Amino acid sequence: MGGRRWDGDERGRGITDAQRFLPDARALEAAMHAAEWVAEEPEAHLLPHLERAVEASDGHWQLAGVRNDDGLLELTLDWAGADPERPAAELRAAAFALIGQVAESASFVRERRHDGETIFDVTTGILDGDGRFAAHGHLLRLRIRRPTGA
Repeated sequence: MGGRRWDGDERGRGITDAQRFLPDARALEAAMHAAEWVAEEPEAHLLPHLERAVEASDGHWQLAGVRNDDGLLELTLDWAGADPERPAAELRAAAFALIGQVAESASFVRERRHDGETIFDVTTGILDGDGRFAAHGHLLRLRIRRPTGA
């Protein structure tokens, strides 16, 4: 790997690997491969929780669009956070707070940027033995637009 990992990093490398979490990551990956693991009607199961969080955000979030792409609930959101020192960190924290409204016992989140948007792809679900409900999952995509200059 090598190279600076953050401002002030002089080491350029880590101290260990992350293999201790691989069994759980592999369990989620196996569930993601299972036919019909993703639950139906994400608008009914996820959207109300996300809408309430947007409404309670004091205007930081505005819901600009919703669509169901074959079980993937995709929200387009406008974000008006304002930390000029750490805008990416503030946006990430706010996005994770939204995700937390629907996250279940096993989750994967991937952040990326594309065409001026910050996109969070989320897989979340319950694995066999995790709780009182049968194993199932949800797919969520947050497409976040920021005001010009943010």
